[in-house]
Amino acid sequence: MEHLETDGRGRKGQSRRRGGGREKRGGCLLPAAAAVLLLAVLAAGIWLLAGPGREPELVRETPAEIHRETMAPAEWETKEEARAPEEGGGNRTPEEILAEMTLEEKIFQLFMVTPEALTGVDEVYAAGETTRAAIAARPVGGIVYFKKNLRGPQQTAEMLGRTKDYFEETAGILPFLGIDEEGGTVARISGREEFGIAAIPDMRDVAQEGGADGARRIGEQIGSYLAELGFNLDFAPVADVLTNAENPVVARRSFGSDAQLAADCACAVAEGLQSQGILPVFKHFPGHGGTAQDSHDGFARTERTKEELYTEDFLPFEAGIAAGVPVIMAGHISAPALTGDAMPASLSPALTDGILRGELGFQGVVVTDALDMGAITQSWSPAEAAVLALEAGCDLLLMPEDLDEAFGGVKAAVEEGRLSEERLDKSVLRILRAKQGLS
Repeated sequence: MEHLETDGRGRKGQSRRRGGGREKRGGCLLPAAAAVLLLAVLAAGIWLLAGPGREPELVRETPAEIHRETMAPAEWETKEEARAPEEGGGNRTPEEILAEMTLEEKIFQLFMVTPEALTGVDEVYAAGETTRAAIAARPVGGIVYFKKNLRGPQQTAEMLGRTKDYFEETAGILPFLGIDEEGGTVARISGREEFGIAAIPDMRDVAQEGGADGARRIGEQIGSYLAELGFNLDFAPVADVLTNAENPVVARRSFGSDAQLAADCACAVAEGLQSQGILPVFKHFPGHGGTAQDSHDGFARTERTKEELYTEDFLPFEAGIAAGVPVIMAGHISAPALTGDAMPASLSPALTDGILRGELGFQGVVVTDALDMGAITQSWSPAEAAVLALEAGCDLLLMPEDLDEAFGGVKAAVEEGRLSEERLDKSVLRILRAKQGLS
């Protein structure tokens, strides 16, 4: 029986019975015909065990069988035959996968969204047919989960496991299954009674008390329980150097004001996460530690000079790049001393493509900070923000205010020649390469 559908719809799975009740046969046997009748009875018994008259059996339906019942036989047979050679992605290389993708599939791969944005359900805490259908219609690059989606270990593991299966069945590409689990004030799992995991300390305390060794242990600890639950990406560590004591965002989330210590600890947490199969994300380039504003509400800017940025704020990011960090987040933070304008890094070619990629040499995935934050929504539409982020050099577009509008904006930009499909290919290939080895 399928588990309760909990995409907010409360729909139950179904079960079927095969065969009818057993036929009752009997009568008196005459001694003169005992041998003949005995053979007949044995033959009838064999027929009963193998034929339509066997005892009713409760059959457990798989999600695939349930889905088949909603489709014409010819339709599901055709779809299964078409996907069979590449089930689960097979051993295809990222380049081979990319070569088989349509333009629409490439565009969807660039987005990472909440389960609510994907399904249209107000609050998602499990995955069922609504999720399956949404993934088939919008095969995005990944899903990010928040506290309201996570109610306990069994529920979370089942939801993520089914979601992963649906992506493999319908898209043939593993998704990023992400979470913000930094520890301290930003934790969706640790410290919650439902999960039975002790609260992780603030990163400032981790750095001061245990240094890089303590940070590595924290990374291993977080990575261990995230992997057990089914996550494969964590939006951590915070690589910002706290240079403004009045900073309203980073505060105790940062490893502190010592740039070298922050670099060492950020790399150590990343190493710990990766040892457990979790992709780390260094955030928030070019550095949130020197800002006085919260980019959730509006523009944030760093007043740091070029020299200060290169010698302190960039140090943890440079260390992460040298250590092979796979993903860096471009924040909604402007750096007028470097660019002469107020464009945030997430939408700035000068900061993201020019400095992060060009000067610092980062070749991995650049993910934007959430595109539904005030710093973006107050000035740009979902469509324009998505296009600008790609033009800036970002690859993965996190949480647009409206997924369909953002998708449409990118597609229109390609059709109009503003963005080339080759440009999209570069980002999709980075994303696919980052997913290699994920489970």
